[in-house]
Amino acid sequence: MAGVLRAERVWVETFTGLRVDQFGRLLKAVRERGGEGCGWGRPWRLPLAERVLLVAVYYRTNLTMRQLAPLFGISPATVCRGIQRLGPMLALEPARACADATDRLWIVDGTLVPVRDRKVGASSRNYRFSANVQVIVDAETRLVVATARPVPGNTADAKAWRDSGLAAHCEGVTVLGDGAYINTGLIVPHRKRPGRSLLKGEEEDNAQHRKVRARVEHTFSRMKNYKILRDCRQRGDGLHHAVQAVARMHNLALAA
Repeated sequence: MAGVLRAERVWVETFTGLRVDQFGRLLKAVRERGGEGCGWGRPWRLPLAERVLLVAVYYRTNLTMRQLAPLFGISPATVCRGIQRLGPMLALEPARACADATDRLWIVDGTLVPVRDRKVGASSRNYRFSANVQVIVDAETRLVVATARPVPGNTADAKAWRDSGLAAHCEGVTVLGDGAYINTGLIVPHRKRPGRSLLKGEEEDNAQHRKVRARVEHTFSRMKNYKILRDCRQRGDGLHHAVQAVARMHNLALAA
């Protein structure tokens, strides 16, 4: 059975949100991580470029295995095997604080991702069964710096941050958070005290803080163009791999 989608410009740019050269860099990273090898079992039906396209299309469209199979001319089982094999290879490599760390400004926030796996998610404030994913974004470039493993969606952002281990990537960097990150060592807005309103200078600081912190919300909006982050059917580490892969493709899409 012949498939419809191939690793060609029209399909790559339509279904992945990446230009051909950006997709080429993604393909190179997967190849360097051993994506060419078949591991065990039968050889792959599709070449590596089309398997990477398959995973990117899955994350972008959130189509089911049965829907993707005829598009690539393979069986649903082969689609599932390809996603499980290559999904982790698309993962973002967390950035470390560089020499000019004191001049950098990062923003952290959590976003809720609806999930089906009851071991990963919990009933959350968005009235859905969701997971909380902590993400660090560079305020200047809007690139994703690092992501944490998902935790149940009813976990407070401050606890999710403390347990995430992301603080190790932020040594020497100024990191902004919203009011949910109080007492975490991050830069948070001024809070009103009982019986006293904010001073004029504090209100101005909060306004500037909101203006800068909005960039992480813009990043979440762009990342959720990949519909896997609107309703993730993956189980176990599937959501974690999906978030990291989407973060990497988001960064590639912003690259010049």
